[in-house]
Amino acid sequence: MTFTLAIVGRPNVGKSTLFNRLVGRKIAIVDDTPGVTRDRRLGEGRIADLEFILMDTAGLEQGESGSLPERMRKQTEKALADADVALMLYDARAGVTPTDEHFAEWLRKMGKPIIIGANKCEGNAVIDGIYEAFSLGLGEPIGLSAEHGEGLGELYQALVDALKGIGIDPYEDEEEDEDVDKREVDDGPEEGDLDYEFVDHDEPEDSRPLRLAIVGRPNSGKSTLINYLVGEDRLITGPEAGLTRDSIAVDWEWDGMPVKLFDTAGLRKRARITEKLERMSVADTFRAVQFAEVVVLLLDSEIGIEKQDLKIAEKVVHEGRALVIALNKWDAVDDRLKVHRQLKDALTTSLPQLKGVKIVNFSGLTGQGTQKLMPMVAEAFELWNTRIPTAGFNRWLAEALEKHPAPSVAGRRIKIRYGAQVKSRPPTFSLFCNRPDELPDSYKRYLENELRRDFELPGVPLRIYMRKGKNPYEGRRNKPKNSKRGTSAR
Repeated sequence: MTFTLAIVGRPNVGKSTLFNRLVGRKIAIVDDTPGVTRDRRLGEGRIADLEFILMDTAGLEQGESGSLPERMRKQTEKALADADVALMLYDARAGVTPTDEHFAEWLRKMGKPIIIGANKCEGNAVIDGIYEAFSLGLGEPIGLSAEHGEGLGELYQALVDALKGIGIDPYEDEEEDEDVDKREVDDGPEEGDLDYEFVDHDEPEDSRPLRLAIVGRPNSGKSTLINYLVGEDRLITGPEAGLTRDSIAVDWEWDGMPVKLFDTAGLRKRARITEKLERMSVADTFRAVQFAEVVVLLLDSEIGIEKQDLKIAEKVVHEGRALVIALNKWDAVDDRLKVHRQLKDALTTSLPQLKGVKIVNFSGLTGQGTQKLMPMVAEAFELWNTRIPTAGFNRWLAEALEKHPAPSVAGRRIKIRYGAQVKSRPPTFSLFCNRPDELPDSYKRYLENELRRDFELPGVPLRIYMRKGKNPYEGRRNKPKNSKRGTSAR
């Protein structure tokens, strides 16, 4: 990565669509609703052999001090401060608007190289809209179609020229006299090829950062907690519920361990979700849970645990992720013993498989108690990676069967012969028996509880699969007794 490019512009001009196009994956949520993006998002962009750090930003809007548009604008200012080049998009179909003119003037004062991009340039009907961009005083506009991948070759050349103007060589390992015009420029992936992605599969597993997702109901303090952990106002926060709309990944390091934090949209009851955009946000949150390794379920201590929180926890367990429950806003709670008792009672009643799950309480706003969070996350992650040797597991299995043998069904005894751990993350086991489909669920729960207790796996999702062992005499019953190999029947 030799430089950083920030995409800016007013709402609904296609910034997130272009971001997805350049990173080659559908990471940012795209919708016709203006102002979908609120936090700045980072990705690894690429046009042919030109690689760079790409930042998607919130739509530039005018607003009063302290308002949501003003907070979004401050996030864009921070993105521009970190960028080497700014790409200002406007809608060529709508032409240059007074808002575009206002922010073009604002961008000129930032002192950054600016490329002006006329987006949505499909067809010849937008020629006038392209020519209008000359009035902004930002140079010659580039006709783009982020949705269809058109104009990326012109953007490639404009980036190279802008970088040379500020003394940055985008090809540090190449000859300076190389003919840039002869480079092959890829238009990027087709729209159908884009997909949500949170993991770099080319990166060795040992060097991957710990993927930690923060989930919970709206306004439980997820963004505030991440801001405190990373030590900066990386995400927009405020009293309004539902500020975060799509999952934002933030790179961080704790105690020498690389961590990728995922801030997610608040999860409300399904019956209350009526808008398409919120449905997309919820789906994006669940994708973050699927790609995470540890999930922190953040609760509002003043409200306590509710049915929706239990459903979120059940979803995390169903996905097989390590879970830590965090009580935020702990400094505002008077009867703390009562809150803890209600939480444990609710978990025991509704989610007995989470018995012993790690619970931490703190204040994300003041930081009081937040130092206890990451040690618990690291411990949950270690338990989630537990490996039990096959010999030790079968010794345990024999003792569990002797203590409480498997029941008989319809007068026929179920025999569990042996078992083994087949994978970790989460710990997954296979047990081989003669009639796996008839083993009662109650007995499976017995084995799971014994497994948790004896191997000290509290609060970790466990998966136990019943398999039918192969019968060594199968296929021999109907074999003729007097048949011999190599002789023919008379």
